[in-house]
Amino acid sequence: MSASMDSKLTLSLAQMDIVPGEPDANFAAAAALVEEAAERGSDLVVLPELWDSGFALDRAVVLASAFGEGLFRRVAELARRHRIHVTGSMLEKHGGKVYNCMAVFAPNGDIVGIYRKTHLIGLMGEDQWLAPGDMLTVLDLPWGRTGLALCYDLRFPELFRRYVVDQGARFIILPAAWPLPRRTHWRILTRARAIENQCFLAACNRVGQSGKYEFFGASALIDPWGERLVEAGDVPALLTVTVDMGRVDEVRAALPALADRRSDLYS
Repeated sequence: MSASMDSKLTLSLAQMDIVPGEPDANFAAAAALVEEAAERGSDLVVLPELWDSGFALDRAVVLASAFGEGLFRRVAELARRHRIHVTGSMLEKHGGKVYNCMAVFAPNGDIVGIYRKTHLIGLMGEDQWLAPGDMLTVLDLPWGRTGLALCYDLRFPELFRRYVVDQGARFIILPAAWPLPRRTHWRILTRARAIENQCFLAACNRVGQSGKYEFFGASALIDPWGERLVEAGDVPALLTVTVDMGRVDEVRAALPALADRRSDLYS
C-alpha cells in the first residue's frame, strides 16, 4: 500500500520487548508485528531502537551486520513480502565501526535512507561501544518530508529544528529505548518537539527489562498541535492510526510561529 504525497498515512507503532543479544528471537517477534501491521493496511511500521539486539553492546561487533547481509537482508525481504515501509534501528557494521543505525526499507525492499545515531548516551554505555553518526537525514517519502532521529536525540531540540526549518520536514520518526525513571521526560519532550516544530512525531519506545534497565513503552503518535492521537501502555502492543498530513498546513497557518522566527539572531 502507498500513500500519495501529503495525503493520508496509516502507520503502526510496534512496541515490543527485546531479548538482549538474541537477534533471531527478536526478528521473529518483529516479523509478526510487521505482518499484522500490513494486514491492518499500514503504509509504515516503526520498530523500537535496537530492536535486533537490545543493549547487549559489549557484543555489538559480533551482533552487527552490514547492509545487504544478516538482519538487514531479512528485513528487506520482510518489507518486500508485505509491501510496507519498515524502520527502527539495528546494529550496523560499516568501515570497521559499529553504529546504531536507523534504515528505512521501502515496500520493494530497498533501503531508501539511513540515519546513524548522532547523540550517543554515555549514561547507558553507547559511547563505549558504538561510533556516532555525522550527518542528519531527511527523506522524501510518499507521505511527505520525513526526518529520522533516535531516542536520546529527543533531548537536543536543535536537531529537530534543523529538520523542520532548514530541510522542510513535516513528519519525524523516533524509535527509542527510553527507560525508567524518565517517563515524565519522555512524555513532555515528545510532545514539545511536535508542538514547537508543528509536525507529526511518531515515537516508538520498547518495553521490558534488560539488566538494570526497565523500559516503559508509552509509544505515541503526536500531531502538530501536540495532541496524542494514540498512546500505548507498558506492555507489548501494536498501535495503528491514520493521519491526514494536511493537518501540518492547518496548524502552521493557524499559528504561524515558524514564520515569526528571528533566524537573523540565531545564526
